[in-house]
Amino acid sequence: MLSSTANVTSSPGRVEVSAAARGDGSGKICPVFVGTCGYSYTEWVDSGFYPEGTKSAAMLDLYSRCFSVVELNYTWYQMARAEALARMVEKAPPHLLFAAKLTRTMTHERDDNWREQLALYRQGIAPLGDRLVAVLVQLPPDFDRSLANRKYLAALLQGLEGLPTAVEFRHHSWAVDAVFAELTRRRVTLVTVDTPVLPGLFPALDVVTNPDLFYGRFHGRNREGWQSGNMQKKFNYHYSDEELRAWCCRYLPLMAAEADRAILLFNNHVRAQAPRNGAKLATILGESPGGAG
Repeated sequence: MLSSTANVTSSPGRVEVSAAARGDGSGKICPVFVGTCGYSYTEWVDSGFYPEGTKSAAMLDLYSRCFSVVELNYTWYQMARAEALARMVEKAPPHLLFAAKLTRTMTHERDDNWREQLALYRQGIAPLGDRLVAVLVQLPPDFDRSLANRKYLAALLQGLEGLPTAVEFRHHSWAVDAVFAELTRRRVTLVTVDTPVLPGLFPALDVVTNPDLFYGRFHGRNREGWQSGNMQKKFNYHYSDEELRAWCCRYLPLMAAEADRAILLFNNHVRAQAPRNGAKLATILGESPGGAG
């Protein structure tokens, strides 16, 4: 169980959670960094998260006043460029950490030149330095646990060696102990997902494969939207306070006991629901007495 104290630190969106004693008899503190998947959305101006008239160039600074970690989504759509990321890091407040999605040419649209793509990606994200908390390998729903896909993923993870890496599966066939054991051996983080409960979709699990990092992604629970094929409908979901509290009670005790730090990121970006849910989760985690319970 979580202890009765979980205190918000001076960094926005960061909470230190006290875990109960582990099996070895030791207690520990786990810093939890809360943020969102992406930050540059014009609809967040229309929805009131950013002030009226906010331009894209000003969004990261405003975002950083609320959160201590951000997941860079644009690196999935286009190859990361060192010059652009160097400028971003230079302007970003020192407390802000970054996760970066692996470019889709190595996950969803891969071809024979993926090794060259990976070399370019590594060069592109280099300016993030020690502020890079994870490279997110998000795999598509049709990426099942076939022999060919197992070999490809093994080669891809080998190519990412030396970088903090996290894998998000979408296909349920990867939810087996052999996969968890291999990720543990490689010290790769298994992403814990919060999605609708649907046949064939990778389930929400409390498995920690990397003691360096626990990575949670909240996609929303819009069953109809998830099956619609429409991105706006898919991620149009607002978590209630009760749902966030229940998630914390279910997952945070294990996370705090088994991982040295955690990042929890909201992907339900429609109508600025992600930053509002993120801010609420940080508040819930910071409540005392009672911690996340």
